[in-house]
Amino acid sequence: MEAILSGLFRFSLLHRSSRIIQGNHRFVYEKLLGPNTTPHHLVYTSDRTNRSKMAACSTDPAIVSRIMRPDDANVSGNVHGGNILKMIEEAGIIVSARHCNLYAGEEGRDLSAPSLVRIEQMDFLQPMHVGEVAQLQADVTFTGPHSLEVQVRVWAENVLKGSKRLTNKASLWYVPISTVAQKVAEVPPMVYSSQQAEEAGRKRYDYQKAHREENNHVVNNVIEPRPMDLEAEPHTVRYSQSSLIHLVNPSDTAIHGFATGGVTLKLMDEVAGITAARHSKNRVVTASIEATNFHRPVPKGSLMHLMGRISFTSSRTMEVEVAVDLEKMTSGGMTKERAATSFFTFVSLGADGKPIPIPPHKITTEEEKLRFEEGKGRYERKKAEREAHKKVDT
Repeated sequence: MEAILSGLFRFSLLHRSSRIIQGNHRFVYEKLLGPNTTPHHLVYTSDRTNRSKMAACSTDPAIVSRIMRPDDANVSGNVHGGNILKMIEEAGIIVSARHCNLYAGEEGRDLSAPSLVRIEQMDFLQPMHVGEVAQLQADVTFTGPHSLEVQVRVWAENVLKGSKRLTNKASLWYVPISTVAQKVAEVPPMVYSSQQAEEAGRKRYDYQKAHREENNHVVNNVIEPRPMDLEAEPHTVRYSQSSLIHLVNPSDTAIHGFATGGVTLKLMDEVAGITAARHSKNRVVTASIEATNFHRPVPKGSLMHLMGRISFTSSRTMEVEVAVDLEKMTSGGMTKERAATSFFTFVSLGADGKPIPIPPHKITTEEEKLRFEEGKGRYERKKAEREAHKKVDT
């Protein structure tokens, strides 16, 4: 195993295209080679870095393409939003791995594996269809001392008609983890196209940092997994709340044994979609995802408990809060730890494929009222941001 890893990482070091892609995982060598392994011959041994000595650099965009097959579709016949989420996360991993390892091997800098820690925003603008080619472009758009922002755009290309549509936009944050020291590594500074671009990136960085601190309480929100309560009043939280349990198999992980962010996102999208469909009693599609935070990695062989509940409804949209709990079955106990949290926004579609009104959310407790007001604040902020973008575009 050690010899295989040596060859893989030497290849990754020589080929900056980063064929060896690290997923949403950490502690690579401790899990694969043992906690006391120090693979000196794999990478340079010193973990001392000085970001001020790293020249600002630029990284070429990561381009990913794949034709959409029938097994990528959802029940409506369009490409499943969860599959698009997986492709977006993979494109982000590629470009962030390239950038974070630009100086690997120089002055004792270790190789690092980027870990997805947050999805700031992900918008579903148009559906993608089976037979179209998904084209993704991932760009590094801001670098902090220990994190970097990646923006991904997705197009659907109809190769027969020669047409192409923008279907998705996403903003993700990654943190590089040293593969030797097993701690957060420094990120090489990037070259910005203008001072305005750097300032705008700084504002996004400060916003997501402040948002995480303001919403730390969401991590501890209790969502008890329970089956659908057919006796509950329709359009209440108790009626539509949904849950899934998933065993993390080897096919869900990358080489270091943790579930990829893309797999987790797809499962979160599924439980959120079930919740939204139960509430609206109609066909639903994902409109956007906001404030997705990954709190800890999920190892192979563990259970993921996914819970979704309605937190807010407007006349045309509904917000679903999703929480993922980790249960390690081999640890000798039954304790759970919060692994990820997010808010999904859905719209309901009529027979003509156009959005239809959403049944109002019936609040039954003070806790639900508080969550509704928080969701309303997110809804109004996003609405104001859309209006501001429209003014800029005109």
